[in-house]
Amino acid sequence: MAKTNRILMTGAAGIIGQQIRQGLRDLATHVRLSDVEDLGKPGPGEEIAPCDLTDTPALRGLVRDCDAILHFGGISTENTAELIHRVNIDGVYHLYEAARKEGVKRILFASSNHAIGFHTRETRLTASSLTRPDSNYGVSKVYGEALASLYWDKYGIETLIVRIGSCFPAPKDRRMMATWMSAGDMLRLIGCMLDAPRLGCPIVYGVSDNDESWWDNSETAYLGWTPQDSSAQFGHLFADDPAQDPNDTAVIYQGGMFAKARHFED
Repeated sequence: MAKTNRILMTGAAGIIGQQIRQGLRDLATHVRLSDVEDLGKPGPGEEIAPCDLTDTPALRGLVRDCDAILHFGGISTENTAELIHRVNIDGVYHLYEAARKEGVKRILFASSNHAIGFHTRETRLTASSLTRPDSNYGVSKVYGEALASLYWDKYGIETLIVRIGSCFPAPKDRRMMATWMSAGDMLRLIGCMLDAPRLGCPIVYGVSDNDESWWDNSETAYLGWTPQDSSAQFGHLFADDPAQDPNDTAVIYQGGMFAKARHFED
C-alpha cells in the first residue's frame, strides 16, 4: 500500500499510542502526535503537537492538513460523569467539528467493548448487535459511535469505529485472554482503514485471533483485515488461577469488572 501523507494520532502517550507509535511510520510519511502528557522528542517523520481535547479553538489547528485522524484520546476508564462528559463527549464532538471544518475525511474512533459490556459472554456479537453500555465510560463510547454515524451520513466523513477489547502488550487476567488485541493487529487494521477505497462507517471489534471469542467481524470482512496474533501464547500466565465463579457478575457479562462495579461516585 502507498503511504498516507499525514495522519494525526490523539492520545499518543497512552497505552495503545505507545505501542503503535513507531509502526505508524510505515503507514504515513508524516505522523502528528498529540496528547496532554509528555511525548518526548519527535522521531523521524514525527511532529509533536500537544493539545487538550477541551481546547476547542486549538483543535482546528491540530487537525489541519491531516489526511486521517486516529482518535485514541480521552478518558480511557470509568470516572466521574462530569469529566467523562467534558472529555469523551464534548471533546469528541469538537474533534469531529474541527475535522469537518478542515476537510479531514477519514477517522478511526477508538470505541470500546464497554459499549456492549452488558451482553453475556455466551452471546456472540456482530456489528449489528445492540449497544448495552456497562458504565458512564461505555455510554460515552456509544455517543461517539452515534456521532460518527451522523458525520458519515450527513457530512461524508468516514469513520472506522473500533470496539477495542484489551490492547496491552499481554493480557492482564483470564478475561483478557478473550478480549486481547495485539499492537501488530491494531497496526494492520489501521493499514486496512487507510488503504480502503471506500470505508463508510463500519464497526469492527478490535480483537486478535484468540481461542475464546465473543465477537464476529464477518459483517466488515470487506475491509480485508485478518488478525494474525493470538492470546494463546500467554495461556501459561493464568494456568494456576482458581476456577471462576460462574455466578459472578464480572464473569457473566462481557464488560467484566466494569459491569460489576458500583457507581463511580458512590
